[in-house]
Amino acid sequence: MTAFQIDTKTPVMVTGATGYVAGWIIHDLLAGGVTVHGTVRDPNNSSKTKHLRDLGDRLPGQLKLFKADLLEPGSFAEAMAGCSIVFHTASPFTTDFKDPQTELVDPALKGTQNVLDQVNVTPSVTRVVLTSSVVAMMGDAADVAYMPGGTLTEDSWNTTSSLDHQAYPYSKILAERDAWRIADAQDRWRLVVINPGFVLGPSVGPTPTSESFAVVKAFGDGRTRTGAPRINFCTVDVRDLAQAHLAAAYLPDAEGRHIVAGESTDMCALGMMLRNQFGKDYPIPKNAMPKWLFWVVGPFLAKITRKYISRNTEHPFKFDNSKSVEALGQTYRRLQTTIEEMFGQMVERGVFR
Repeated sequence: MTAFQIDTKTPVMVTGATGYVAGWIIHDLLAGGVTVHGTVRDPNNSSKTKHLRDLGDRLPGQLKLFKADLLEPGSFAEAMAGCSIVFHTASPFTTDFKDPQTELVDPALKGTQNVLDQVNVTPSVTRVVLTSSVVAMMGDAADVAYMPGGTLTEDSWNTTSSLDHQAYPYSKILAERDAWRIADAQDRWRLVVINPGFVLGPSVGPTPTSESFAVVKAFGDGRTRTGAPRINFCTVDVRDLAQAHLAAAYLPDAEGRHIVAGESTDMCALGMMLRNQFGKDYPIPKNAMPKWLFWVVGPFLAKITRKYISRNTEHPFKFDNSKSVEALGQTYRRLQTTIEEMFGQMVERGVFR
């Protein structure tokens, strides 16, 4: 990791403080002695905030929690006052939704607008680090084959997602594009964007709600016992991702978008990485589910559309993470280590009992 100097003189704000990624960002900021203003829906909900308050008590920095709502204009004013850097991580990540507009798009898009509108009237802010995603660059694994060199780069934009197909990627496109629109209309503060792959690894909080844990849980509860599909994606350890955010915040020359991902894999290969350590005690998948079988059962077992199955199964893709390595000094843990530590934490917490 390229050395960067953490500024402890001014506070920073982290939106969505109880989130999976935000937890590690806050951990690393507090470990560096920074005063962190974290925004949450309800600061008094101890079941959601205790792990953060414990970090604040244990680490050198200072943590202050503020109430804020992504959909409420002006609600970030108090938390942002006096902050030099804003980390905007808050955005729903789920595949279990009924109304994609209200549950995914509105919080992602309007939330980004509300945060950046507040940045525009908060003179202390000089930089915003936005957590976007590689899915703002590609909607389906099949898209990558049509990119220059068959490789995902920071120049890529997702043009295939919509409310009806891949609504979560669609929400990330809209949010990031609007963030660039707002940033380009002024010259006081700089926007730096982090575009992570599928985030894996242990959590800071005791009961993470990220879709990542729902996916990994399937490897241990028997749902993939007879085989896991070869849905393709790229991955990043949440701890590496947190460090990328800090580099984006504190390296003077950081700019633009950054693919933050270490390895490509597929669902079956990811699950099978757990066999050596956990295969004796848990129904870890042994085989891949054939694409034709996934095509037949997917819509019934997992509410996955056949269009999704067609465009994301058995479509390995390449990505170029060289900018994150060269500009941010990013290093990446082995995926084998990441998934074993994540699953092991879930075992310790009794997830599979």
